Amino acid sequence: MNRVRPLVCAAVLALPWSGAAWQEPSQPERGEQIMNAACTTCHDTRPIDTQALDEEAWTKQVKAMIDKGAEVKSDDVRPLVDYLVKYHGPLPDGPGKQLVLNICTQCHDLQRVRRERLSPEGWFEVLEAMLNEGAPLSEKDFPDVLRYLARNFKPER
Repeated sequence: MNRVRPLVCAAVLALPWSGAAWQEPSQPERGEQIMNAACTTCHDTRPIDTQALDEEAWTKQVKAMIDKGAEVKSDDVRPLVDYLVKYHGPLPDGPGKQLVLNICTQCHDLQRVRRERLSPEGWFEVLEAMLNEGAPLSEKDFPDVLRYLARNFKPER
């Protein structure tokens, strides 16, 4: 008789259930809601994903879009800019930056790139996995992206 399965089941049943696993997905944060309502009525998110602007530049960009007719209430400018900086904010300059912006953001926001802190070997494995998922990263550009990520998003000491 296999005694492992009953022990595993008993252990799982003994876990405290918070109900978190059964909750409805959370609502997007306010800035994302504003972006989806105001920005994507004229364009998709690619121009947002590939800019990587800082707070000052996003503020100017949002105001320029409002001048062009984007419907953003004055009270919504701050949450929108905060969201844009957090998820689409600046990346360090250097060779490979444009490749990361053009390739990685096809599937990921910049927050996902920024929060990873990997060794060069770790980034190599991530890039290999992304290639297996269909990332359009050429053999020629692979080393530049790897160097950029390994230099700028290494483990913190």
